[in-house]
Parts: sequence; structure tokens; C-alpha cells
Amino acid sequence: MKRNNITSVTVYCASSTQIDECYFEAARRLGMLLAQKEIRIINGAGSMGLMATVSDAALDAGGKVTGVIPSFMVEQGWHHQQLSELRITDTMHERKQLMADLSEGVVALPGGCGTLEELLEIITWKQLGLYIHPIVILNTNGYFDALIKQLDHAVDEHFMRQQHKAIWQVASTPDEAVELLYTTPLWDRSVRKLAAI
Repeated sequence: MKRNNITSVTVYCASSTQIDECYFEAARRLGMLLAQKEIRIINGAGSMGLMATVSDAALDAGGKVTGVIPSFMVEQGWHHQQLSELRITDTMHERKQLMADLSEGVVALPGGCGTLEELLEIITWKQLGLYIHPIVILNTNGYFDALIKQLDHAVDEHFMRQQHKAIWQVASTPDEAVELLYTTPLWDRSVRKLAAI
């Protein structure tokens, strides 16, 4: 099987600090693994929660992290100040576009509305052929079970095609998530004709 050349990965995740330790453990493991593989992390530059945990673990392991954050968040002092690189955008929309443009894959860790919105948007972009790289849902502690069930239900009810289930992959551990980045085939842009049901 051909393995993808992965040098940078966007990681979506929560900024909340009031979550179970199992989520922090998975975030630390993911950050360390990506650093060991010399994969640059692209994230939202947050200074708290899982976002900071992934960044700190990668940096501690000698990895590189590029944070992308809109200027209004920098003005609030929400940005991590020890990242390898900080890219400041004017808007949230520009932030998400740049995070996608810089990456050769996506890993979504558990999170709230912001994380879910980012994940569903990148799934939509891939469905439309605008993003061709692997999208991996890291389902720590079964967090995404309900979302995965809803996506399956959308297919069952013909709001999406059966082929669209290949847009995302689900991993139960950080190690599995990293392996899926390498082994998930790149998306064929021609499938955008399948976007319509």
C-alpha cells in the first residue's frame, strides 16, 4: 500500500480545561507522536486545554507547531506564546482556510462547537473536492460516537452517498490516528460530481 507523504497536520481540538484526564493523555500522546515523525502541527494557537497540551507535548519532543489565530484573539491574549510560528489572520474564516491550506491531513480531537464546526466544514470541503487529504476523527473515550452515528444516519437516509463514508476515518488511539494519516488514500477530486444526491 502506498503511504502518504505527511509533513504537516492540522489538529482540531478543545480549549476547555474542565475535561477528563483521558483527553489530555491522548492529546499529549498525539503531540509527541507527530513530533517524533517530524510532522509539523497546525492548530488554532490556543494557550489552554487540549490545544495547548498538543502543542506543548510536540514542542517538548522537539517538534514544530504553527499556530493560526485571528487578531481579535491575540488582542485578548488567548494565543500560545512559545510556538514555532504564529500566523495572524483578520477573520475566523481566513484562519480556517489557512489551517487547511497548510496541512496534508487533519486529526480531530474531542471538542465543543468550534471543533465540531471545523470538523464538519473540512468534511464538507472534502466532499466537494476542495480538500483531498486524510481526515481522522480521534474518538477518545467514545466521545464522537453520537456524531459518527449521525453521519451514518445521513448516509442511510440518502442525505449523503455511501461513498462519502470514506471521507473520514475513525481512530480509537493516537497511534492509530497517525497511522491512518499515512494509509488513507488521497481523495479523488472528480468525486465532487457525487456531492449531489
